[in-house]
Amino acid sequence: MNLLAAPRATAPRVAPHLRHERLLLRDGARLLAGMDEVGRGSLAGPVSVGVVVVDVTTRSAPKGVADSKLLAPAARTRLLPALGRWGLARAVGHASAAEIDEVGIIAALRLAGTRALGAVATSVGPVDVVLLDGSHDWLSRPAQADLFTLDDEPTLPVPRVHMRVKADRTCASVAAASVLAKCERDAMMVGLSAEHPAYRWDENKGYASPEHMAALRELGPSVLHRRSWRLPGTTGGEGLVDEVAGLPVDDDVDAALLGLASDPDEAF
Repeated sequence: MNLLAAPRATAPRVAPHLRHERLLLRDGARLLAGMDEVGRGSLAGPVSVGVVVVDVTTRSAPKGVADSKLLAPAARTRLLPALGRWGLARAVGHASAAEIDEVGIIAALRLAGTRALGAVATSVGPVDVVLLDGSHDWLSRPAQADLFTLDDEPTLPVPRVHMRVKADRTCASVAAASVLAKCERDAMMVGLSAEHPAYRWDENKGYASPEHMAALRELGPSVLHRRSWRLPGTTGGEGLVDEVAGLPVDDDVDAALLGLASDPDEAF
């Protein structure tokens, strides 16, 4: 055995493209919205959903666009001017920590996504299909009566939803949406950190960094924490655990339910 053999080369990362979007558009859709969420596993602040609308005339995404988790903060910020000009419309919707506590994380994701779709509809009209990252359709309303809704939830009809695992890494519209959502939510958390500096949200963006967890144990949760979750110094979390039981949630959510989530987007 050659212990000095060179390490196996890794394949170069393929840039996100519009091939999947164009297939859906050729199948009869006029407008397609790439959609992705950020902040689902955070312990504080909103959950945010980005949307970027494209059609058959949309050209390739700006150079450097990628899943926000693969980009350094400075690289994401540098993309914002170009992303502001790319596609037909773009928006980020949010659902607050209080709304998450009231209706649960799945319904809050739907609320934020519907708000983003409503925002782009004001300029380009309703989209025909949503390309959603992942394997769980949290955007479409469940067929059965939904107990987890807010009275002011937007009533726009939800378009057809097409799921694609790792769409944020392969589909340009979804990758762009992830960058927009990440940048906007991060900026919100930096601003909120000035009101609650002990939790260090300017650094951890609400995720479970050691400093954030230590502050929770010492001070308890703020009004901007998700108090229904199992946070240090609280007895919450039972309602959220009941709601997501049996749903195909990712490791980020599972860890957050236990009060252990760290920001999957970047190291502290």
